[in-house]
Parts: sequence; structure tokens; C-alpha cells
Amino acid sequence: MDNSSTLAASAEPRTTSQRIKSIFSGSVGNLVEWYDWYVYAAFSLYFAKAFFPQGDMTAQLLNTAAIFAVGFLMRPIGGWLMGIYADRKGRKAALLASVLLMCFGSLIIALTPSYETIGVAAPILLVVARLLQGLSVGGEYGTSATYLSEMATKEQRGFFSSFQYVTLISGQLIALAVLIILQQSLTTEQLESWGWRVPFFIGALCAVVAMFLRRGMEETDSFTKKKDKPKESLLRTLMRHPKEVLTVVGLTMGGTLAFYTYTTYMQKYLVNTVGMSKDDSTMISAATLFLFMLLQPIVGGLSDKIGRRPILIAFGVMGTLFTYPILSTLHSIETWWGAFFLIMAALIIVSGYTSINAVVKAELFPTEIRALGVGLPYALTVSIFGGTAEYVALWFKSIGMESGFYWYVTACIACSLLVYVFMKDTRTHSRMNQD
Repeated sequence: MDNSSTLAASAEPRTTSQRIKSIFSGSVGNLVEWYDWYVYAAFSLYFAKAFFPQGDMTAQLLNTAAIFAVGFLMRPIGGWLMGIYADRKGRKAALLASVLLMCFGSLIIALTPSYETIGVAAPILLVVARLLQGLSVGGEYGTSATYLSEMATKEQRGFFSSFQYVTLISGQLIALAVLIILQQSLTTEQLESWGWRVPFFIGALCAVVAMFLRRGMEETDSFTKKKDKPKESLLRTLMRHPKEVLTVVGLTMGGTLAFYTYTTYMQKYLVNTVGMSKDDSTMISAATLFLFMLLQPIVGGLSDKIGRRPILIAFGVMGTLFTYPILSTLHSIETWWGAFFLIMAALIIVSGYTSINAVVKAELFPTEIRALGVGLPYALTVSIFGGTAEYVALWFKSIGMESGFYWYVTACIACSLLVYVFMKDTRTHSRMNQD
């Protein structure tokens, strides 16, 4: 289809069913990407021994957490490259490229021999795989957030864009479900020997399916109707919006750290600090994540009614006040249900950030740099704060000052709260209304 026919087709308003179909296609790919990303965290308890020399559990987890963080170092590059690609060539093209990179990363991990077999080449290949996946996820977030926000109607942007975190959490939940099934089907020895490779093969296969689904996606009207292309580089154009860039950094810092603390790191925290079994920690993580997932469209829809800023402020205030009490109490909890309710309470608070952060960022930028504007500063902030959450937490534990991590999370949320208080509500001051 040529450009004129594309513009003609986009001139006709999309029906609700067309919007839902496109959002579903984009979301399924997002789910697969985040499944692949989180499988690493979910199964690191089992494959740490395969890639690193024998040592105590905390040392091995520190090594796998460090590589998890290394993957985050590529996310700003992914946000930069894919953001430029999405703003130049289209949201659909960039989403297809990102899922292809994730497929390659999963295959490398699935096929890499153990440290005992190939020595230091094993952790090197693991690093290469995580770099590819980091590049993929770094590009995925900004483009996906832009696509879902642009595809939604003005009145339902909060609701539809919240499905980015629905699928993100679903990916993590499916990773945990695969872990639970394998825990029930295989012995611990089998999981540590070869069973941990299974979810990475599944991820690579699902990525191929997601590629075919994304080929049928429609491009957004905001992109196809864009008339003026910047005469300068997109990165330079982005730098003409310093307030918006700094707003993305500030509003992301506390939210992403809290999110990774209560999701990715929590499974290890329950085993390594609280002293629960791997099976119990997995079940608690799965149960809390499922309910957390259901909260996203509810809070996202609420933001369409009352605005984005009040919800962000609620997260900032409650996160600042309750992070230390929740984590310090969880440290000494003894019951399954006690741990469940504490983590669930924390995730309810975090929903104030996760459900609407994508649409807030998308509403800050004009069409020509929206994917780059959302993706690059977000990826930089996540790399610094989210990607290092596990490593920082384990470091505090290794020096005997685990409570220091609780104060660190509290301080970061408090900094983000200052941004929420002074920023405009993007629901009523949205650049997307000018598309």
C-alpha cells in the first residue's frame, strides 16, 4: 500500500473493534518480550550454578544479578535506536525488530553449555544474550507505550495504555507459571541440570509467533498523518524538550525501583532473607502478581476520570510512608499468608505508578519524537535504578546492612513524589491532543 492510500485509509475513524484488535496484537508481542526478559530472573535460582563456579548462594545470585543489571545497560541504547527507528519508520516496524532481537537472546541462553563444559565462555555468552535482550526491551517500552497511547481514544488513553503493564506482568506471571509447572514435574536436580533451559526455548518459539501477529498490526493515525519531519537529528530535537525529559526521569526513578523490588527481587528475598522454600516463594510471587495485573486497567481507567497526577501523588505519598515498614516487617514474617498480604499491599501502592506511567510519558511529547522521548530517558532511569535493584539489595545484605536498602527505596520514591507534586496533569495538558 502506498503512502497516499495509507493516509486515505487512516482518514476514516477506527471502530472500537479495530482499535482493540490492534492493541491486542501489540500487547501480545509485549507479553512475549517481557516473558523472555523475566524468565531469566525467575529461573536464576536454578541456573546460577551452571554459569558460575561453585560458591555460596548469595555469591552466585550476585553474579546472576550483575548480568541482569548488565542487560539493563543496553536498554538506553535500545530506547535510543528503536525510538529513532519508530519515529522515522513507524511504530509497527520498530515493534517487529524488537521482538526479533528478543528471540535471538533467548535462543543463545537456551543453547549455551555450562561453565563446567566450556569454562568462562559460558558466562560470556550469557552476557551477550542479555545484551541483545536489553536492546530489545529498551526499544520495546517506548515504542509500545507510544503505540498503545496513540491507538486509544482521548477518553480512554489511561485504560488502554495500562495494558502495557498488564502484558508486562502477564509475561512475568507466565514465566512463574512455567517455573511452577517445572517444579512440580521435575526434581531440583533435574531443574538445575537441564530443566531451566526449557522456558528459554518456549520464549524463543513464542517470539516467532509474536512476529507474525505484529505483522498484521495497523500503524497509528498520529504517525501516518505526521506532516512535518524534523530537519535536524531526532536526538537534537529531543534535547529541545529538557523539562519533559527530566520529568520522565523523575517520575520513573521511584516507581521503577519499587516495581523491581516487589516483583523481580521479591522471589529471591523470600528465599535468601525470609528463609522460605523456593516453591513457597514462587507461589506467593505468582498470586500477588496475578492480582497486581488485574489492578492495572482499573487504576488506568480511574486516571481517565480524575486525572493522572492525583494517582501518581498517592503512590508517592504511600510509597514514602510505607516502604520501610513493609520491608522490615516482611524480613521477620513467618507465615505464607503474612508474606502474601504484605507484598500485595506494596503492589497496590505501586499500581499508582505502573498503571499510568506509560501514558503520562507519551502525553508529554509531540508525535515526531514521542517514541524516542518516552523510550530513551525511561531506559536510562530504569538502567540506573530498576536494573540495579537486585544487586544493590544483595550488596546491602552481603555487608550486613539489609535495612539500608529499605531506606534507599524510600528515598527514591520521595524524590519522585516531588516531581508528581510540581508537574502538570497530562490528562488535561497532553501533547497528544494536538495530533
